[in-house]
Amino acid sequence: MNMQASTVFGPPAPRALAEMQLPMVMMRDILLKTVFRKNVDVVTEIARAICLPVPVAQELVDLARGQKLLEATGTLHANSGGEMGYQLTEAGKARALDALTQSEYYGAMPVPLEVYAEQVKRQSIRNIQITRSQLTGAMGHLILPDSLLDHLGPAVSAGRSILMYGPPGNGKSSISNGIRDALGDRIYIPRAIEYAGQVITVYDPIVHTAAEEQEDDPTALRRSAGRTDTRYVLCRRPTVITGGELSLSMLDLVYNPTARTYQAPLQLKATGGVFIVDDLGRQADPPQALINRWIVPLEESRDILALQSGEKFEVPFDTLVIFSTNFHPNEIFDRAALRRIFFKIKVDGPCQEDFLKIFALVARKKKMPIDEDTLIYLLREKYPTIDNAYANYQPVFLIDQMIAICDFEGIPSQMSPELIDRAWANMFVREETIVH
Repeated sequence: MNMQASTVFGPPAPRALAEMQLPMVMMRDILLKTVFRKNVDVVTEIARAICLPVPVAQELVDLARGQKLLEATGTLHANSGGEMGYQLTEAGKARALDALTQSEYYGAMPVPLEVYAEQVKRQSIRNIQITRSQLTGAMGHLILPDSLLDHLGPAVSAGRSILMYGPPGNGKSSISNGIRDALGDRIYIPRAIEYAGQVITVYDPIVHTAAEEQEDDPTALRRSAGRTDTRYVLCRRPTVITGGELSLSMLDLVYNPTARTYQAPLQLKATGGVFIVDDLGRQADPPQALINRWIVPLEESRDILALQSGEKFEVPFDTLVIFSTNFHPNEIFDRAALRRIFFKIKVDGPCQEDFLKIFALVARKKKMPIDEDTLIYLLREKYPTIDNAYANYQPVFLIDQMIAICDFEGIPSQMSPELIDRAWANMFVREETIVH
């Protein structure tokens, strides 16, 4: 696949405490909690733990020393380049414990929401231009009609919402994943952001895939003037995939009452990437309610979240949202909701020619010899019974069934009309009355 090189400029590292735009008490308390929890005692280690350049970490250490919360141990660490060691004073320990009761958060210094919003603009998904070759490369394992790619390409490049609908088993989920794979570049995800003195963790190893060259060594931090802000992690554009389990509450800030910290909701973690709502219509919440929740974000590129206190605030919404459903859109949405979804793309079953291409592709992959008479039997005898409704999932299903039967019977993988009959019987359930 033709992967795009990363063209996003990394956020510059802060050069002084004055540039941080965070409350000074908050920064000092995170420093004390980190020293207490991680037992770091030299500035290069402290700098790495709180993800700040060494000179800025030194400023913070000096501030805490001035308030008699940290003290020099008077020993030089030979294994740390002869650095001075530091430890918490009794007052520092008391302050760290008190700060931990207010919020368990420690480690990477958060990025102020306004600063993060600027980085979101720099790496917006709407800045991406997907070429036909990139999209077809990412969809290489799928047999798709050109007309479908004609609609998908502009939709992905626009970075707007997409609704894919059509009968089940025709690859809507696979197409969504292909779109994700076509976005080959990388962006910067903050470990945590700050709003109104509250810390919201964003980086999530389950959602985000960190780039291999993420630097994490003290010598890099020493030279960090003009370098990238290590409060961010360089990652592939994120993808969040949800299905029938999605509920409206999952789109709210997650508050941990024990740790007194917040975790970003799914759509905030997906910023700069793709949010896939698969199987729309199978959730506990009605589809109309789910779409209504997305109206402001989709139209205004901003989302509104609420703190425990009830205070509401805006966060950037820069996400390609893909809705996928087996229902006809008119069955589950009103016209106002449909108008707000930018692209509506029907994903139909394959024509007979494409069905045969898929069948041959799957057979070759699974080392199943093709038998022409069996294929003719399948097309002439079986498909007319279901009005020739071909679907992308059927070749895999039928071939897997025939392989399973051959394995059971102890014969080499092969296809025959009799095996097709047995496989077909498992693909559909006959209408019949069950006597209780």
